[in-house]
Amino acid sequence: MDDVKRKALFVCLGNSCRSPIAEGVFQKTVNKMAQGHLWEIDSAGIADWNVGYPPTNRAQNTMKRHDVPYNNVGRHITLEDFNNFDFIFGMDESNMKDLREMAPEGSKAKIFLLGEFDPEGETIIRDPYFDNHARGFEKCYEQVVRSSKGFLEWLAQRDDM
Repeated sequence: MDDVKRKALFVCLGNSCRSPIAEGVFQKTVNKMAQGHLWEIDSAGIADWNVGYPPTNRAQNTMKRHDVPYNNVGRHITLEDFNNFDFIFGMDESNMKDLREMAPEGSKAKIFLLGEFDPEGETIIRDPYFDNHARGFEKCYEQVVRSSKGFLEWLAQRDDM
């Protein structure tokens, strides 16, 4: 990878569980690769329910358990994001449908389903918000770790991004 700064945005429905975990994990991953300075990373929600609020306690606890630093708050995706970010990652097919519908014609961002890069083939990162336990959050964390590494490996093989 060259020294061009890249920008990645992680998006789920409410920006309270999956996308903050993905944001934190991706930042930790590129930091461990000594490439953190080459990335601007954020997360957002399709809906505006969590604007200004931290992730859910279960999401925060999952990140703490895995030493993933996080201090961002929820925000709503904007049309400008599609030209500000190089990559926008949705967590499930519903997110992807919304992102594709929202994307202005000719926008810069490449939109991907984050799970497409999971080497174990789990393409959908299921929303654990309504679970009454923490297992879904742990599964989300594990999928995001694999998918983040998979994406970065895929990106390193490409010249056109």
